[in-house]
Amino acid sequence: MNEYEMVLKNISALAEEIIGICAESGLKISAAESCTGGMISAALTSVSGSSAVIELGVCAYSNRIKQELLKVSEDTLRDCTEYSVRCAEEMARGVMRLAGADYGISTSGIAGPSGATKCDPVGTVYIGFADSGKSFAARHVFEPQQGAGYSARDFIRAASAEKALEILRKEIVERFRH
Repeated sequence: MNEYEMVLKNISALAEEIIGICAESGLKISAAESCTGGMISAALTSVSGSSAVIELGVCAYSNRIKQELLKVSEDTLRDCTEYSVRCAEEMARGVMRLAGADYGISTSGIAGPSGATKCDPVGTVYIGFADSGKSFAARHVFEPQQGAGYSARDFIRAASAEKALEILRKEIVERFRH
């Protein structure tokens, strides 16, 4: 099994676990995706029973949608750009509020091959998380890899979705430890 296939397999396992925990607990999830283009939502909704958990999935690729629908501030988009911790955090909070969900997860970044900047090379992805008590985001850089049947762009998008699901699972599990 190649690295890409392992990432896809892990995405499926994470989605199963997240849906199981949330369905048992009556928790709702929402996702705002830019560079992952719906991969997180697709993974979660591929699990039977996800309709009891998933409130909303938004592919917010344009800054106009980030601002108008998710309420990412104009200042954030102007001063920090869509490739920033601040934007990812605002996206996660915005989709959570829009959906009335318990959790919001978001991605925004550069899957390539174009779009890189001096500060943000291809593979730079910002992942945001929000729940009723907190919100945060972090910058992640995924090394572009390609192989038979997948491009570097495919790999970066999948690795980003995998990391977002890992963060979501960790935060859900943390909730039950307290």
